[in-house]
Amino acid sequence: MPTVLIADKMSARAVEIFHERGIAVEVKTGLGKEALCAIIGQYDGLAIRSATNVDADVLAAASRLKVVGRAGIGVDNVDIHAASKRGVIVMNTPYGNTVTTAEHAIALMMAAARMIPQATMSLKAGQWEKSRFQGVELYQKTLGVIGTGNIGSLVIARAQGLGMRVIAYDPYLSKIRAADLGVELVEMDTLLARADFLTVHTPLTDATRNLFRAETFAKMKPGAILVNAARGCIVDEAALYDALKSRHLRAAALDVFCKEPVHGDNPLLELDNFICTPHLGASTEEAQVNVAIQVAEQISAYLLRGVVQNAVNLPSVREEELPLLQPYLNLGERLGLVLGQLAGSGLREVVIEYAGEVAELNTAALTTAILKGILQSSLPETINAVNAPVLAKERGIGIETRKRESADELRARIAVTLRMDQGERVAVGTLVHEHQARLVQLDGIDVEMPLAGDLLYIQNRDEPGLIGRIGGLLGAAGINIAQFHLGREKPAGAALSFIAVDQPLTAVLLEQVAALPGVLAARMLRL
Repeated sequence: MPTVLIADKMSARAVEIFHERGIAVEVKTGLGKEALCAIIGQYDGLAIRSATNVDADVLAAASRLKVVGRAGIGVDNVDIHAASKRGVIVMNTPYGNTVTTAEHAIALMMAAARMIPQATMSLKAGQWEKSRFQGVELYQKTLGVIGTGNIGSLVIARAQGLGMRVIAYDPYLSKIRAADLGVELVEMDTLLARADFLTVHTPLTDATRNLFRAETFAKMKPGAILVNAARGCIVDEAALYDALKSRHLRAAALDVFCKEPVHGDNPLLELDNFICTPHLGASTEEAQVNVAIQVAEQISAYLLRGVVQNAVNLPSVREEELPLLQPYLNLGERLGLVLGQLAGSGLREVVIEYAGEVAELNTAALTTAILKGILQSSLPETINAVNAPVLAKERGIGIETRKRESADELRARIAVTLRMDQGERVAVGTLVHEHQARLVQLDGIDVEMPLAGDLLYIQNRDEPGLIGRIGGLLGAAGINIAQFHLGREKPAGAALSFIAVDQPLTAVLLEQVAALPGVLAARMLRL
């Protein structure tokens, strides 16, 4: 039975879901790094929020760990690279708190426009300063949205409901999607110059760190209001202080900071045109329950059925697509295993072509399965679909994928080419009888071989008597032949044989096969 550790406070519903799914769960919150390292080796799954830091040391101690589930969007507290190298899937829950965060961004915008926190504090101090707190309307103002993902899209819809004109900048947003959202797609500088209000909804990456800095603020429309309920460090806080102090910006509202928790020495807190909240974007009763349910369901689905959802270091596979995809995942991995065991040294590039029905599926997941198979026989690390792309990249192995609508006479076909310092090898496979993996071509020679079990692979000359010599030698050694498949070049010349055997050949027997007349090379393949 898989065991999961819940290391941060979250809704009790998560525990209930794990129990309902038949997964053992323990709740131990507030653990320091040393205490977590001491026990993490006992668990297959780890459920966290933002308090627990899953760094390389914790992951090194997590000998059984298969998945880390973050109840929330941000995974800044997880070392993604270290997790990937160790083959640990990292999942987040991008949908559980999207509504809550979008609503909070709108609330901050309204509060900044009408100076609600300042007016509240004034009135509670016994003042009636009605003329001091003259705000601005949102109606018919231009809202600039940077990042139009799940949360950004919800903000757009709510702002449009308030009668705002919305313009957006997102390098990944197509014109068709922009039209669906009802927004004008513009360049970043245009957005800065036109927006009366500006809200940002991007992850924190190298490209977005300090996205709002002195140069950015200088390009913003005088009197604009900035809202950030996304991630800290997207805004350069020192530059924001200057923009607010000079009144170039009318106001700003932040829910997130570069360094949290925020202490009283942060100069932004001194400004009367700055409002803030302590990272409350996901802090509603509904969101806390939703993300707890989602993380428990996702961890359970992976540990029990291998279903990957919302992974940040592995292509996700929806549960409804898994029945059709699974046979191809098996085919891809076995093609990779064949080539990985036959390949020479100096692997430089892997080229994968998907043709026919398979080209319409989740080929990103298929590519990781193929890489897993290729690397499995040559690297000392335990290889899985999570760490295979990382290890390939570290070794300078290029990956290229192609798609074709037609698979010629086949319904679907996967062709994998390994390009090495000393030539290349190509394996082509398909599915027969709906789900059986079959090799149909190797290095240009047609063959039909089930991809399963122990296979004796032979390169040979195309000449009479070979089958008898091989069969006689294996029979004398007590090795039973389950299947024997031949392939040869046209016109005749080089040939190859695949022999399915009930048990692998010893090194001595393999040498005897290789020494038979007509045999050029012999290898055992384990599938």
